[in-house]
Amino acid sequence: MNIYTDYSLKSRHTFGMDVQTALFIEYATKEELKEILQNQQLEEGRWLHIGGGSNLLFMGDYPGTILHSSIKGYEVLSEDAEGVIVRVGAGEVWDDFVAYTVAQGWYGAENLSWIPGEVGASAVQNIGAYGVEAKDLIVNVETIEVATGEERIFSNAECAYAYRESIFKLSLKGQYIVTHVSYRLKKTPSYHLDYGNVRAELAKANFELTLANVRQVIIDIRQAKLPDPNVQGNAGSFFMNPIVPRAHFEALQKDYPQIPHYEVDADRVKIPAAWMIDQCGWKGKRLGNAGVHDKQALVLVNCGGATGAEVVRLSEEIQQSVFKMFGIQIYPEVNFIGV
Repeated sequence: MNIYTDYSLKSRHTFGMDVQTALFIEYATKEELKEILQNQQLEEGRWLHIGGGSNLLFMGDYPGTILHSSIKGYEVLSEDAEGVIVRVGAGEVWDDFVAYTVAQGWYGAENLSWIPGEVGASAVQNIGAYGVEAKDLIVNVETIEVATGEERIFSNAECAYAYRESIFKLSLKGQYIVTHVSYRLKKTPSYHLDYGNVRAELAKANFELTLANVRQVIIDIRQAKLPDPNVQGNAGSFFMNPIVPRAHFEALQKDYPQIPHYEVDADRVKIPAAWMIDQCGWKGKRLGNAGVHDKQALVLVNCGGATGAEVVRLSEEIQQSVFKMFGIQIYPEVNFIGV
């Protein structure tokens, strides 16, 4: 266990705000976490558990305790001719895990390549990209209850997954800490190539259809349009893609025949927030030290020295523009800390 006081968080969240926390504690085992949770000061004070910090926007210094997991390891729980179930420590870097599955020849996670963050967050946020979500792979989620220190395993169904949602973000928010996640991967090819421009980019690169090549194309696509947080602070996709009633979409389609969309079900359609933000003219613009990335309108960036308040102001201006033009409310995917 490592404990730090007056600890800088600049390297612990991808927006790169120069903020700090009163106390930072990093644990490596479930036993260490249970010991931390028994601390009376933690129970009575303010605390926050973070992963890779890729989905956080700090509004200022954090006046409490921040916990971080460094629980590591991959363990194959079961394996047969069809597939494999792998148990992964919550502190593993997500993309390292994806690279591991591809190297093993296991299918399912490749479309989620190059998503920042850690394994624990995949189960809380239900991360997703290019037609695949973490919920499609998760078997169960191992946790420790904050109030009691008791261990509890949530099945996939008990996690109540929805688009970028889970029970850990809703009714049980802050009540459980994830220690391990188990995923089911396939041993036979099962590609998802028809979301976005994945299939087209594979063809353009003249790549053979292999697991490694699909992963590489996903990485190439993401790197081409998303800024490196080590160079320019950002939290990846800032807004969630809205899911709207089909009647609303069809009304918009009359005015915008080219509007991109993805079918959800018979009654609902998903519209890319990035397209709407771009249509509103925000791509490449900035307010103060916060801006909209010039290649991907869904990404808000720290142009250097930005504060959380500046990013929030920019996001609110964008929300108002989108609502005025399309009658659709878009919501942040990023968590505001300190609001």
